[in-house]
Amino acid sequence: MPIFEYQCKSCGAKSEIIELGAAEIGALCCAQCGGAELEKKPSVVSTPRMPARPAGKTCCGRDEKCGGGTSCCGS
Repeated sequence: MPIFEYQCKSCGAKSEIIELGAAEIGALCCAQCGGAELEKKPSVVSTPRMPARPAGKTCCGRDEKCGGGTSCCGS
């Protein structure tokens, strides 16, 4: 179920609303003032970032390559 952000054109309040279907869109109203004129706002998405390994380092932190064709981490 998608969650959308709406802003009321009457009072300016923002609301996050779970939309169940297209028929429900006409029935949406502002939780603050009860106004029926809501504007759908673009959602902001955040993605987690993995910490980067230091340049020139192997997975275990060594400066030189691991020998034997296997990873120094045991895989």
